[in-house]
Amino acid sequence: MHKPTYETYKYINGPMHQALRHDSAHKHVAGTAEYIDDIPEPAGLLHGALSLADRAHAEIVSIDLSAVKAHPGVVCVLTGADVPGVNDISSGGHHDEPLLATDEVQFHGQPVFAVIATTRDAARRAARLARIEYRDLPHWTDIDGAIENDAPLVTAGMTLERGTPEAELDNAENRLIGEMRIGGQEHFYLEGHVALAIPGEDDEVQVWSSTQHPSEIQHVVGHVLAIPSNAVTVHVRRMGGGFGGKETQGNLFAALAALAAKKVGRAVKFRPDRDEDMTMTGKRHDFRMDFDVAFNGDGRIHALVANFAARCGYSADLSGPVTDRALFHADSSYFYPHVRLTSQPLKTHSVSNTAFRGFGGPQGMLGGERIIEEIAYALGKDPLEVRKANFYGTPGSGRDVTPYHQKVEDNIIARIVDELERSCDYQARRKAIIDFNAESPVIRKGIALTPVKFGISFTLTAFNQAGALVHVYQDGSIHLNHGGTEMGQGLYTKVAQVLADAFQVDIDRIKITATTTGKVPNTSATAASSGSDLNGMAAYDAARQIKERLVAFAVEHYQVPADEVEFLPNRVRVGNREIPFPDFVKKAYFARVQLSAAGFYKTPKIHWDRAAGRGTPFYYFAYGAACSEVSIDTLTGEYVMERTDILHDVGKSLNPAIDIGQIEGGFVQGMGWLTTEELWWDDKGRLRTHAPSTYKIPLASDRPKIFNTRLAEWSENAEPTIGRSKAVGEPPFMLAISVLEALSMAVASVADYKVCPRLDTPATPERVLMAVERLKAGG
Repeated sequence: MHKPTYETYKYINGPMHQALRHDSAHKHVAGTAEYIDDIPEPAGLLHGALSLADRAHAEIVSIDLSAVKAHPGVVCVLTGADVPGVNDISSGGHHDEPLLATDEVQFHGQPVFAVIATTRDAARRAARLARIEYRDLPHWTDIDGAIENDAPLVTAGMTLERGTPEAELDNAENRLIGEMRIGGQEHFYLEGHVALAIPGEDDEVQVWSSTQHPSEIQHVVGHVLAIPSNAVTVHVRRMGGGFGGKETQGNLFAALAALAAKKVGRAVKFRPDRDEDMTMTGKRHDFRMDFDVAFNGDGRIHALVANFAARCGYSADLSGPVTDRALFHADSSYFYPHVRLTSQPLKTHSVSNTAFRGFGGPQGMLGGERIIEEIAYALGKDPLEVRKANFYGTPGSGRDVTPYHQKVEDNIIARIVDELERSCDYQARRKAIIDFNAESPVIRKGIALTPVKFGISFTLTAFNQAGALVHVYQDGSIHLNHGGTEMGQGLYTKVAQVLADAFQVDIDRIKITATTTGKVPNTSATAASSGSDLNGMAAYDAARQIKERLVAFAVEHYQVPADEVEFLPNRVRVGNREIPFPDFVKKAYFARVQLSAAGFYKTPKIHWDRAAGRGTPFYYFAYGAACSEVSIDTLTGEYVMERTDILHDVGKSLNPAIDIGQIEGGFVQGMGWLTTEELWWDDKGRLRTHAPSTYKIPLASDRPKIFNTRLAEWSENAEPTIGRSKAVGEPPFMLAISVLEALSMAVASVADYKVCPRLDTPATPERVLMAVERLKAGG
């Protein structure tokens, strides 16, 4: 890969590794960034709304739609019987998620029919007028209920095993059995789900969807309408947040908009309000981890058996790979000599849960950290000491193999943790906090330093591919299109920097255009933190092809050897002359040189055998560590984030400004998951936390009072990724585990740190207070 020197950086604006603002940052601030609901409405646009089931599990006996159809403004009503293709929008071919329920509803809020009307208000009002008769069926909405009712699995579970864990549980000095409950999380995007469809000639339809996976929208719309993929074109310029929730959950709205548009021959838009959006779309999976661990007097783990049961909802969606990734990360940063991990993706009568930043990894990692915490309190040690005792070792140490038999060859976690421990003055601050707690009757403090090791790649090997389309025009301007989607994370900017670097031109020469299935086909979802890795390399490959043609042109036209053709900042050196880039490109055009290329990339080295629980599912690991300090009020359970220090590994950063933003944003979102964001279903299966009034995401005032974030600038990816960078989307989310651990220490202080508080998540003030009271009472 071309590596410009420092001198060239002084002359071009926007190469790789330069801190550059997000390409749409000024538009975000000014409110001029165009989202789907901002697109000028086509003439005759109709609006859709959904009627949602008010039962958790019931047979549909009859539906009377006469009042709905008679409502002013209603153009048509769609039911499952109106689907010309397959009444299914499931991901992964499970065929268990109907577009519209027909005979049975399986969660409170499941769509039963859609109303298409001249205004959004008319459609929403009409959707409430149906008379539906149900026959109630047994239901359960949580993990305990699923287990008690011997619920089926929505998809097969997975087992990861190495050694002889059951036999070895008794062969250590100490043994602990425990359980942890890990809550779910609502995505709470700034832009909710929305889709606009415009019918075309014959079987064609254009769809604008707020989605991370345009190709899946294309496939689902094709299946629902019984038309081939080449008739469906999906467009995505940007999303107002995705976080994994827009990987599959946009299928419903896009399919309905397309179905209605083709039926009535007019443009149709679906945009649910916040309450409906939260009620009918999936969330992060709740988990219950049960574990049995054996360890020695130093806290080093000898054997572990753990089961991860998950509330998956009524259908499979992405629960299989989500629960798989939970097992992949249940080791956190630790070596387990003997281990058996199992997943239990349980069916519940609730909305089908889905992808969320980290994709099961945070739940698995949190379980691993809880085990470390339990060991530390059992032995009276600082949890950081126990963490260090269990870290993966160097290659060849015998402590470098994961439960899925992949070797950890790029391990830098010990260096990351040691560096952060020193820079944040952890040891002195911990001692000062213990001294403070001994003298403070009401306010107690806690501090914790936790590591992150996160595997990068889709665990479904086929998804680790990407394409890009690059055009160089006669005036030297460059058009970039690739399969990745922009949801605020700066992907478009980073890939444009790759092109600027490759061609050695200023970034303002590059036009980043909306993702569309009509330009780059068969795209993978922008997920698994792999957007820059995959699409950056695909764009680089396209640039390489064009540059090779340009070099060949220069060799022939100017009669110079290839090594005398060099791309310099905004110009090309050919022999002893330098030609401005636009002039050089124009000359190549007149020599009939192809100035367009489709690039492609597939991640090397990875393979995975799920049935055997063996392979190399991850190309590399991203590392990080965070130290958080909190204060709690033992009379109310309320707490304050005092300080957080983060040291995170992004390899050789493609864009340090964007990466630091991702790290800080991921940390705060993770903090919300672990502390304030609580999902609550009542006994009728109704989600009661379906609006900002009842569901509490972190505010700006909730951030740590002191917030120090640094990149491990010495790190460089050992694998030949784009610019030797590492993924940054998901790994920082788990840095927030340090907040929960710090809260735990503050609670433990009321019992002289002799009992593990066993805080379940989210650790709301109520849960913190109950833990304080339990420990005061000797529990």
